[in-house]
Amino acid sequence: MALQPELRLGAGTISDLRNILPGVAERTVSAITDAVPSYSDALSGPMGETIRQAVELALGGFISLAGRSGAGLAQTPTAPAVDGAYQLGRGEARSGRSVDALLSAYRIGAQVAWREMSATAVRNQVDADTLARFAELVFAYIDELSASSVAGHNDELATSGRVRHRLLERLAAHLLDGSTPEAVEAAAERADWSAPETLTAVIVPESQVRAVFNAIVGETLQSTETPPVEGGEGLVLLLVPNVHGRSRRTLLKALEGLGAVAGPARPWLDVRSSYDRALRVRVLDLGTDSEEHLAELVLTADESAMADLRARVLSPLEGLSATSAEKLTETLRSWVLHHGRRDAVAADLFVHAQTVRYRLGQLRELFGDRLEDPRTILELTLALGLPTGPGSGAGDGEDPQKSE
Repeated sequence: MALQPELRLGAGTISDLRNILPGVAERTVSAITDAVPSYSDALSGPMGETIRQAVELALGGFISLAGRSGAGLAQTPTAPAVDGAYQLGRGEARSGRSVDALLSAYRIGAQVAWREMSATAVRNQVDADTLARFAELVFAYIDELSASSVAGHNDELATSGRVRHRLLERLAAHLLDGSTPEAVEAAAERADWSAPETLTAVIVPESQVRAVFNAIVGETLQSTETPPVEGGEGLVLLLVPNVHGRSRRTLLKALEGLGAVAGPARPWLDVRSSYDRALRVRVLDLGTDSEEHLAELVLTADESAMADLRARVLSPLEGLSATSAEKLTETLRSWVLHHGRRDAVAADLFVHAQTVRYRLGQLRELFGDRLEDPRTILELTLALGLPTGPGSGAGDGEDPQKSE
């Protein structure tokens, strides 16, 4: 934006304005320190001197513009002033101060500069119209420097944000790819990431990531690698810090209905085990909370071994028809899980207690004394702990006196 107002200031006024610059810079820094809390300590020592010099340079550039003769002014701040303002904005971002603090500093600086320079202009008998145009020029000039500083602040945040985002992605990759603890800790240090006590792996659809972030506290890591599961496209892996106890319940509530899976909380260097479990729960389509399905995970850990065990312990049923074998299998499963309580088995299968008694008689004929053997009961519990399909004994109206 070019500076447009016409202005004519005498040589004496310009000279007086130059003479007050050091004092204006000093009082500007002092006013900023008093009014903006985040600058209370920053402007002491070398940093304060740097800012004073920058203020003096910027105002000196303004006075050079104001002192040019001609019909009017259409100049912008000089390149050194603009660049200095831009670099100031970048430095403030690196120092962790917000753009609001920076703008407050500019606003206060403009007020102090105008108060000091307008008083000097009045002492030099500058007329009212010229003084008004002088004010326009002062604030337009400072607005342009302010805009340049804001641009520098935003650019620095964008640049540093992208760099840190990449470092955090690399940290997540190290946590998952089997890197040594030393390599992971070095990656965390490079990313300026404070290691939590635990991390929890959460697999969530990409479209639902924002909803999950609203429910978690702390700096969550996000993996760029799509979880390697069928239909895994569009999934995101989050590594969430310190989610246990009440915070885990809050997270699980936020995950309800999102098609997400949460693994267990693990020491942060061991988060790969949390990811592996969450992945298995998703593959098996068991639900959201991996810790609610530990039995299913154990019983499905080795599918081949489970199939062999099931075939061996149920071998006495091999000579029966498919329908009879299925009914007796479901009855045996319920009998094992309900510790032989006939009424509980009947309620579980929705059949009459006499039907249960009849089937159990058949099972004792087929299995013999093995149903009294603790090892056989253990193997039956493991083999039949999970249903393999809908039970066929529910309300089938079978005659307990009729031989199968």
